[in-house]
Amino acid sequence: MIDLALRPWAHRLRRRVNLPVRLTWGDHGHSGLSLGDFSEPKVRMRVRDAAALPLLMQPTLETLGQAYVEGLIDVEGDLQDIVAVAHGLADAASVDEQAVVRPRRRVEHTRALDSDAIRYHYDVSNEFYAQWLDPAMVYSCAYFERGDESLALAQQKKIDHILTKLRLQPGQRLLDIGCGWGALVIRAAQQFGARCVGITLSENQYALARERVKVAGLEDRVEIRLQDYRDVPDGPFDRVTSVGMFEHVGLNHLAAYFGQVRALLAPDGWVLNHGITSSDAHDGEASKGAGGFVHRYVFPHGELPHIGTVMRTMQEGGLEVFDAENLRRHYARTVALWSEAFEARRDRIRALVDDKRWRIWRVYLAGCAWAFEQDEIALFQVLCRPARRSAGEMPWSRRWMYARD
Repeated sequence: MIDLALRPWAHRLRRRVNLPVRLTWGDHGHSGLSLGDFSEPKVRMRVRDAAALPLLMQPTLETLGQAYVEGLIDVEGDLQDIVAVAHGLADAASVDEQAVVRPRRRVEHTRALDSDAIRYHYDVSNEFYAQWLDPAMVYSCAYFERGDESLALAQQKKIDHILTKLRLQPGQRLLDIGCGWGALVIRAAQQFGARCVGITLSENQYALARERVKVAGLEDRVEIRLQDYRDVPDGPFDRVTSVGMFEHVGLNHLAAYFGQVRALLAPDGWVLNHGITSSDAHDGEASKGAGGFVHRYVFPHGELPHIGTVMRTMQEGGLEVFDAENLRRHYARTVALWSEAFEARRDRIRALVDDKRWRIWRVYLAGCAWAFEQDEIALFQVLCRPARRSAGEMPWSRRWMYARD
């Protein structure tokens, strides 16, 4: 059955593409086919189960990823070659399309669903994330001032870049929405003298962040809460940061989200939103099925807005956009370094999670690096303040944002 389906499929593909792939099936990997002209394949793909066939016949990044994650196929080769081959197969399947429309997904958002989605993604285990993140466990785009920094230094520079943009002053109150494992609030208290509240819905992050605050001797200046942003009772805050969090809010809820941020902000306060955006002007997800794979396996209920949508909903929520900085290439490098670390520690990581989870994250990280590199998705830092206010004593140039760098 597999032989009868794969041979004509492979012959059709070879008329469209020339890929360095050797395709095999069966218990002993016999009856192989080549998908291109080469002396030695860069990628070897073995079909383990006939259930893979419907996913391969009209391949997209979602169906190829699904076949791999579910263990229906095995793939061997350099990870970058594997990603390139997947894109080649997806391109071949869509070569006759006149125009590629990026799906625009709307998903349901409730407190319960959002909380479940956060726990699904972030509560794998702290040890799992520690294997491939930097020692501070900063799980967001780093900032490479020169481009040759280590990941740890670039993550510290990212935090300093955010806090410098905000002109954070000693004694000011800072709220970090989606505080992760606490790196930003710890840095804000230690180096900027702020009094900080960090909130998260991840129980794993909450436990470790509290422990790290205690070890740093900052319990009098940093409070970590297991709390929804809609339930924060003790504003106003002089500064608000949201790093890698608004992707979970939902497109239909962005204006309300920014409105809640505005309600928590002091009249002369500032907010910095750091988040992934779609590069599609109509808020479409990543093309070739990549967005579908992420929704299915990585970020359930996640939605990415275009930067234009971000700015519009910020204004609707009562915030004036003061500055926007595109850090897309910085995230491409960040995720590439995560992926390299993931591969380097693959044996240790495989011992921490089941095979399906390992496969999901392996292909997700490598695919994200490609997506950021190719402008499928982007990353913007947007600096805001309450709308319809006098400019006051604001500097005339952006120089202050880079003084600390």
